[in-house]
Amino acid sequence: MDFLYLILGLIILVVGAEVVIRGSVSFGKKLNISLFAIGVVIVAGGTSLPELASSINAVITQHADLALGAVVGSNIANLILVMAATTIIFPITNINNNQINQAWINIALGIALIFMSYFYFNFVFGIISLTLLTFIMYIQIIRGSLNINEISKGDYSTIISIILIIIGIVFLIYGSELFVSSAINLSNTFGVSETVIGLSLIAFGTSLPELVVGVMSALKRKVDFALGNILGSNIYNVLGVLGVISFFDHFTMPNVLAIQDLIFMLLITFMILGFMYLSKKLGRTYGVIGLVLYFSYMYFIYI
Repeated sequence: MDFLYLILGLIILVVGAEVVIRGSVSFGKKLNISLFAIGVVIVAGGTSLPELASSINAVITQHADLALGAVVGSNIANLILVMAATTIIFPITNINNNQINQAWINIALGIALIFMSYFYFNFVFGIISLTLLTFIMYIQIIRGSLNINEISKGDYSTIISIILIIIGIVFLIYGSELFVSSAINLSNTFGVSETVIGLSLIAFGTSLPELVVGVMSALKRKVDFALGNILGSNIYNVLGVLGVISFFDHFTMPNVLAIQDLIFMLLITFMILGFMYLSKKLGRTYGVIGLVLYFSYMYFIYI
């Protein structure tokens, strides 16, 4: 039953995120909020709302290892599951400087997280992370890497917008509670650590929307944006999700994440950079290597 509750919680989270996004964008337009502010919410924050809601719930209930594992695991899944599945169907050949820069930012953040294993995550980390995230988003928007003029999520009346936001928040709260509690129960049932559950089940679940979008884009042969979206999502997971949850409690990075999983994440990102520089594309060779690495990694963390 816990598996079913986990899936149900994820579905409620995804629906809640979409409802909150639609209501927030519409409400923001009514208040004449800048396109930059709306763009940050939609392009960066919107797709990570399920991860954010479940991570906040995990930290509040004193299960920070679950949240940290989910963030790192989600980044790994994005790089070698989502990207691999996408490139096997249709290779990404349009590599640009912005994507290369995003890869280097991912590497810098990975190193920073390893460094953070010696310190506490707290409100100071949160302030620095959110400030840095806002700066990165601003740079990308003024360079035209993120086209906020294409934001279109509906235009409702003020009352309807507020109702949508409230309904979405309720869904996020309830969905996160169901998602996290079922994950904790699974951890206890199978006798594995919460970090491993976060790295695997939680990370895979929260990466499913990106996986579906990536595969559908590949089937339509429209994958030029896929790499930038994945790398950008990973940046938001570290700076946005970890930054926000750091305001709710102080916690530390499990040693296993620093010496094993973050190192693995860095190696994958360097591998992607290698493909970018040497072959100028991410093709089916990368796709096959990525899938083999992902399923080998899943096997490794459970043995």
